[in-house]
Amino acid sequence: MGGKNLVVLFLVSVVMAMVPGSTQLQASQTWSLLKIQQMLGYPAVLGHWHNYTDFCYGGDYKTTSAFVECYGDSVTQLHIIGGGGGSPPPPPLPKTFSIDSFFTTLSRLPDLRVLTLTGLGLWGPLPGKVSRLAALEIVNVSGNYLYGELPLALSRLGNLQTFIADDNMLSGELPAWLGRLPVLAVLSLRNNSLEGTLPGSVSDMASLRSLSLASNNLSGNLPDMSGAKNLQVIDLANNSLGPEFPRLGRKVASVVLAGNRFSDGLPPELASFYLLERLDVSRNRFVGPFMPALLSLPSIEYLSVAGNRFTGMLSGNMSCGDNLKFVDVSSNLLTGSLPTCLAAGAVGKAADSDSDSSKTVLFSANCLATGDDTQHPSPFCKNQAIAVGIVPDQARRKPSGARSGLIAGVVAAAIAAAVLAGVAVFLAVRKASMRRAQARPPRRLVEHASSAYPSKLFADARYISQTVKLGALGIPAYRSFSLVELEAATNDFEVSNMMGQDSHGQMYRGRLSNGTPVTIRSLKVKRSQTSQSFNRHIEMISKLRHRHLVSALGHCFEYNLDDSTVTQLYLVFEYVQNGNLRGRISQGTEGRKLTWVQRISTAIGVAKGIQFLHGGIIPGLFANNLKITNILLDQNLVAKIGSYNIPILSETMKSEGGSGNKYPSDSVPNGDKLDIFDFGVILLEVISGRPITSIYEVEIMKEQLQSALTAEGTAKRRSFVDPAVSKGCSDESVKTVMEICLRCLAKEAVQRPSVEDVLWNLQFAAQVQDDWRGDSRSSEESPLSPSQIPRDLEDDQ
Repeated sequence: MGGKNLVVLFLVSVVMAMVPGSTQLQASQTWSLLKIQQMLGYPAVLGHWHNYTDFCYGGDYKTTSAFVECYGDSVTQLHIIGGGGGSPPPPPLPKTFSIDSFFTTLSRLPDLRVLTLTGLGLWGPLPGKVSRLAALEIVNVSGNYLYGELPLALSRLGNLQTFIADDNMLSGELPAWLGRLPVLAVLSLRNNSLEGTLPGSVSDMASLRSLSLASNNLSGNLPDMSGAKNLQVIDLANNSLGPEFPRLGRKVASVVLAGNRFSDGLPPELASFYLLERLDVSRNRFVGPFMPALLSLPSIEYLSVAGNRFTGMLSGNMSCGDNLKFVDVSSNLLTGSLPTCLAAGAVGKAADSDSDSSKTVLFSANCLATGDDTQHPSPFCKNQAIAVGIVPDQARRKPSGARSGLIAGVVAAAIAAAVLAGVAVFLAVRKASMRRAQARPPRRLVEHASSAYPSKLFADARYISQTVKLGALGIPAYRSFSLVELEAATNDFEVSNMMGQDSHGQMYRGRLSNGTPVTIRSLKVKRSQTSQSFNRHIEMISKLRHRHLVSALGHCFEYNLDDSTVTQLYLVFEYVQNGNLRGRISQGTEGRKLTWVQRISTAIGVAKGIQFLHGGIIPGLFANNLKITNILLDQNLVAKIGSYNIPILSETMKSEGGSGNKYPSDSVPNGDKLDIFDFGVILLEVISGRPITSIYEVEIMKEQLQSALTAEGTAKRRSFVDPAVSKGCSDESVKTVMEICLRCLAKEAVQRPSVEDVLWNLQFAAQVQDDWRGDSRSSEESPLSPSQIPRDLEDDQ
């Protein structure tokens, strides 16, 4: 599309924006999106973008590879996913492409919070103009041809929580200003050409949860990372880091340091990392005794120490953790026999018919007594241990008499042979490495180290995208809490702080050390619940963060000191202290009742919360038993869904002997339509101002609503509306809300609208009301009117 057509499009968009009741995207932003399509060379993934596309609310144009999300009439998310993945990466864009101009166009989307531009052939240095997008929270520009250093302008993105630029050609050293990013949770720069040492400022990033810098040219020792209290994933594979093993916090779940230059032994404190799921220190220079305690860590799933010089004697009675699935101890200096708990999964060994063979165990090139030819003879491991300075106890004993000279000679000969063999191997490896380096494509490495993200905490970067989505503005980062913090917040769970108690446990009001008010829910845990179950639930709970949900802030495990099993789970949520929606509708006192504009805005907020529960997390949460008393209002009258179908609650019910839910949340038959019906009941009370306490009352009021809609004139409709607001609302606005409410209450689930349909109608009703001048005072009083937000954004431009 040429410039002439873009001008025509701009004029058409202006005309459409002037149509009363339209919810079209701002004309300038529509123009910018199509300009982006043009600058990218009209890629196939954007083939469905046209000058008549309704980017915000059309829906038909959206695909998994390209879509836009909006708030009001402004773009807040832009996702364009090109080639890569299983297919070859796309070639760079033509020489006429200007990344500087590209980001200038992007900056015309000032409310952009989530930006995904992967596998599109973008090339050039990342421009400083990225700082113009001051609202950015999540950025993913992987699989392109970006080069040069990270620009200082990135440090000015104070809201940035996720930055992913894997598979590019970025170079230079990691800048110290990374520590200035106050809420950065995910930093991933895998497979680039970064060099130098890791800056010490990284260790002070309290919000950092995932650090992935694999396949670069980093070197030297790592800073003390124990200060990064919330770090859970660290992947630094395939660099030249070392020789000292880094100090890490106890919350880490995945540590991947394969293919570096770490030496000496593993630190003893690793044996107390009870949350550790994945440890890969293969292909390093570690020496010293192997730590059998690593096999029995309660959460460990993947353990690889292959290609080092670990020594020690394994025995059959060593224990393994319940979750252990993969073990690789190949190419070390281990003796003895495989533990019984590993023998069934040993590659090349026949498993007993009644044994658990779910594990994969690799153990070749040691000196184990396995009875096959994959092992070295026992003297080999002892001689190699002596050659690298690890002297077994037997060798440490000073020989006496005439034998000492003979033994010394044998030892000297062994050392000489090992040195000669080592030199020969070194020369051969160096020659082969030089050949591989010459044959390597100049663009970047194409080998990818195995993923460091544990399956139950971080499936991929999309997990972070869902947990810190734009709806979570102003909500502290999700984190793990210590029991000491929660005891201090609740004054040792004092009875006066108890808000209530139900079949799941107690609910407490508390205040964190930084002054943040919180709600803390305690759940008793049965021993039958496994750590896999906990990790699955924590992953789900940590995603429950949205502007229109009472969001999860973190969790805390209380352990049994004897066997390290979890005995109590505490869930920490934000505290919403302005009452529930019914208190501002049917039970509100004069002067405290919401205006009509505020009611529509509140309903829109609830609908957006439902939309997030259904589609903003995977798997979605359905059948949430929505009630008007569970819709809470914050100090700005923002509506938040205060209770939803968290699977761990229903599992707790089952473990206590209750029935729980008949179905898992994501497989409830017509679960989305159940929520739509419940929303219709809430909307019925919002319109009428009368409390609804039974399904019988719903049926009666539904008939009255239908009668009011079908009656001639406006009098009957007005009589149905809450008298407190009936004089201050547009008839068309009221009719629109009543119609969508009636559809939500349809008897047959298939006849109920989608949540997107509900949102569109409510936003239309808000726009109509805003255009109607009879309620100007109410419009001015409402800080939440969705129709005012776009105008504010327009004024900012």
